[in-house]
Amino acid sequence: QVQLVESGGGLVQAGGSLRLSCAASGRTFSMYAMGWFRQAPGKEREFVAAISWSGGSTYYADSVKGRFTISRDNAKNTVYLQMNSLKPEDTAVYYCAARSTWPKNSRQYYYPAEYGYWGQGTQVTVSA
Repeated sequence: QVQLVESGGGLVQAGGSLRLSCAASGRTFSMYAMGWFRQAPGKEREFVAAISWSGGSTYYADSVKGRFTISRDNAKNTVYLQMNSLKPEDTAVYYCAARSTWPKNSRQYYYPAEYGYWGQGTQVTVSA
């Protein structure tokens, strides 16, 4: 199994930045795709960003393009989400997810059901 632990969340002013980290342990060789999702109170889980095993392919929600950057360091078994120019609507619990098999198509990076492992989440709050 893969265990994921998110960190780096906090309270920031609008326009500020945060860097989230997702540390993986266990069967980390099975982390063929990594994603970040977020969920605000009373709302559904939302795709934020995803990255392929090599980091050669990245995917972003339209709402975060140009502001967020996903990256991974396989030697450290860690995936990152750099969040810049934060907006109040970015406020949510952010979850790291891992897919245990190679994606067959790009759609499999975007949907929560395509990921088998999830972290407990880290709170990001952006004040106006």
